[in-house]
Amino acid sequence: MLQLKDFMPVNFLKKEKYTGSCKGMRFRMEKFEKEGEETPVLRVSVWPEPYSFDCTPEEEKQFLECTFDADGIAKGADWINERYEAELPRWKKVSRL
Repeated sequence: MLQLKDFMPVNFLKKEKYTGSCKGMRFRMEKFEKEGEETPVLRVSVWPEPYSFDCTPEEEKQFLECTFDADGIAKGADWINERYEAELPRWKKVSRL
């Protein structure tokens, strides 16, 4: 399981995307500005290995949007762990290059 200390702080996410992987599952956190809205959100994504975010079909990705602050990062980290536990067989069967 991933811990909150494993994730980057808000100041990092203001400028960069944070990506990582955990036993067959890849994840990404990023600042996401929705069209027509002034306040950015934290967009969290998970998808199966082995491919990058850009090379993975959209239907294989799952998303969560939450507040762009420390609480949102904590919620996103919890959600990533929940997705991992809920779909453990999916992550275990992925092929690795």
